[in-house]
Amino acid sequence: MIAPSILAADFARLGEQVREVADAGANRIHIDVMDGHFVPNLSMGSVVVKGLRPITTLPLEVHLMVEDPGRFLDGFVKAGADTLIVHLEVLPDPRPMIEQIRSLGKKVGLAFNPDMAVERIEPFLRDIDLALCMTVFPGFGGQAYIPESTQRIKKLRAMVNMHNPACEIEVDGGIDARTIREAASAGATVFVAGTAIFGAAKGPAAALQELQQLAKIV
Repeated sequence: MIAPSILAADFARLGEQVREVADAGANRIHIDVMDGHFVPNLSMGSVVVKGLRPITTLPLEVHLMVEDPGRFLDGFVKAGADTLIVHLEVLPDPRPMIEQIRSLGKKVGLAFNPDMAVERIEPFLRDIDLALCMTVFPGFGGQAYIPESTQRIKKLRAMVNMHNPACEIEVDGGIDARTIREAASAGATVFVAGTAIFGAAKGPAAALQELQQLAKIV
């Protein structure tokens, strides 16, 4: 499943590009939210989700790369988000946040950065819909896939199989035609791609369809 990240899209043509990847078979749209504190960058707010909601039926997943995710939940829910992904780094015990998101009727994802032990997510796998293994350090698009990520994905796959096989394993960072097969072979099932789709010379639709095919050949 390919989740195009609109962080790399042309915002002057955002609606058009989202429709293009939807028509090409995208599974969902990935929306990166940065607060300038948890990561050294700022990005879009709930107004972007509100603008996208009327133009696509695809699920909108919001990746909250922020220090205080609880402040943002209501705004994104009201705007039309379907899945809310929060970071383990800012939640010593994520259970209250998981319950809060569930109470809002939304799917829950837990993300963790490349320098966090994969084992940290294990106690919470039964309670979430999606585990996001970052394959770069978040904050900037266009980074290279960290090679050690492959072993981390394999470790996460074993844990998910044991505790909650229905939980999706998502990867985000440096996913392109060269790295997607490696991540898929390791056990990832959802692939966030930004630059590889919206920055592709062949255009977003062709790039997305190529990634879909490569992810299947494992």
